[in-house]
Parts: sequence; structure tokens; C-alpha cells
Amino acid sequence: MGAPPKVPPPPQPPACANCVTSVQAAGAAPVQTAFSMVRASNGQSRIDMPNTSVITDPIAQHAIVLDHINKRAQILPLKQQAPGMPLPQMPQAPGVPVPGMPQPPQVAVENLGKSVIEGHPVEGVRYIVQMPPQPQMPQAPQAPQAPKPPLPGMPAPPAMPPPPTISEVWTSTQLKVPVLTKITTPGGVQTTYCKPAPAAEPSPATFQIPPGYRLPGK
Repeated sequence: MGAPPKVPPPPQPPACANCVTSVQAAGAAPVQTAFSMVRASNGQSRIDMPNTSVITDPIAQHAIVLDHINKRAQILPLKQQAPGMPLPQMPQAPGVPVPGMPQPPQVAVENLGKSVIEGHPVEGVRYIVQMPPQPQMPQAPQAPQAPKPPLPGMPAPPAMPPPPTISEVWTSTQLKVPVLTKITTPGGVQTTYCKPAPAAEPSPATFQIPPGYRLPGK
């Protein structure tokens, strides 16, 4: 069987944005990183940072990472599937965990409704990702010992699940570009704010490897 046909992404308006990401780790000062983004109507996009650029091409189903210091390029495949065509899953007994195998995280999606951020009408979605408890490693067999009587009034503490990861994404309803993204994890908070604006259709060269950049092994 051949590869499934490539399905082009739905058309989107061309747009550009200047963004700032702030990472606030627990007990540390915030660290900010600025970058810019441009997107074509066919779904191709490019993110430019001071020393690196990332080009995403959903038509060719690959991403290009540009190293501007060493003038090198790397092509990475994109993992995606056609809309409406979910990949088949291995059958499993529902509700029966496999011993020793990590369980998939539980994801809850909440619609936050509509709002306005810096003059941009936006729609918000919250994603709550709850990781399952880590499976315990099997212990080596030990010599039998006399059982210890439990202490009165001291029940064993229940196993507490790890704190969830909460992501809030507010997307411009007109330009289809995230305006505000906030990710809260046990280690800290990452906030990205973008100022999107309409743009002319970018040149196809924007999403190609520049002349003079070398691929691995060349």
C-alpha cells in the first residue's frame, strides 16, 4: 500500500506577529525571549529567533530548522494525520491497566468563551493534562520478617497524583493566530503574548532553505 494522499490544511488569512515569551520558574527571575512569526494562506509558517528559525510546511509535512550562526539546515518530518481519518488503535480491555506500563495522560478541554485582548476579539480554550502516577519499580525479594503492627490512629497516606499541567490559549477569531498562551506546570509558568497583524502573502522563498546553508552530511 502506498502512502496516504497529503491533505492540504484549510486556508487561513496571511498574518504576521511579534511575540514575547516569559518563563517564570519557581524561585527564579523571569526570562524573556522575543521572536517573530509569519504565516501564508496555505498554512506554511516561519518563526524567527535571534540565532534560529523554524519553518513549518504542512503541505510537504516537514519542518526546517535553520542555524543562522553555522549556516546549517535540518529537515524534520511532521507527524500528522488527515482530518477525519483517525489512525487505528491497538485494541485493549477498557479500564484494565497493563502492569509496568505507563498509562496515558488524561486531557480535559474547557471552552473559555469569547473576550477581547489588546483590541483583538479572541476565543479561549483551556487544556488540563493530568499525568498518571508513576509506576513503582518492582522490588527485589527480601527475607521474610515479622509483621509490624500498625500504629493506632495513623492510616497510610494515600498516593497523591502529580499536579496537572494547565494551558490556556486565546486565539484571534479574525487572524487565527494565538494572542495569549499561558502554560502552568509544577515547575513554573510560561506566558507568550503576540501582537498579530494582517500581512501580504509572503514570498515562497520565506519558507525555503536560504542559499549557502548546508544540510547534515554535506
